[in-house]
Amino acid sequence: MVEITEHTRNVLLEVAKKRKIYVEGNFLKLLKAPKGDKEFEEYLNLCKEKDKTTRKKRLEVTKQVQAQNKELVAKQEETDALMEELQEALEAAKSAEWEAEKLRDEAEKGKEKALEDLDLMQKRSQFELIGTIVRVALVIIIGVGIITTIMYGIALLSGQDTQIIGSTWSNMFGILLTNAFSIVGTIMGVKYASEKDS
Repeated sequence: MVEITEHTRNVLLEVAKKRKIYVEGNFLKLLKAPKGDKEFEEYLNLCKEKDKTTRKKRLEVTKQVQAQNKELVAKQEETDALMEELQEALEAAKSAEWEAEKLRDEAEKGKEKALEDLDLMQKRSQFELIGTIVRVALVIIIGVGIITTIMYGIALLSGQDTQIIGSTWSNMFGILLTNAFSIVGTIMGVKYASEKDS
């Protein structure tokens, strides 16, 4: 214990009265009031009460700060988890966008291929139709030419007058040749026009 001198005692009491400043902390445990000094004893008791109150307040503040720190740490962890989830969601969205772009490209290529196949089928069917028309027309022209020639030959062999049949035969061949060229020209024109449109 520390013995208090008269001067120190008076200074401590005066500071307490005028400025409301009291001794506190571990130093307070070392102070002892001189025997029979009730005023200083009351002063020390008051200091001890104030010290106890101050310690309680400090402890409460410390606990409050620790609780707030725990809350802040929990919030930070929650925020970090949310940020991680957000990052994963962004990466998933980018991946989905890339997949969608890839599917769009494949669909576009499929559409172009289908259009090319359709165009090819249309051209093939047009060529087949044109070929059929040309064959039928040629068969008819050749058939009429052969029949007319046979009739002219029979007329010549039978000794009949062939002047009318001869002119008819030459006219018929002229008409057949003109029609043949007309059919081929029409078909070529249709073919050219259909190629130009597509």
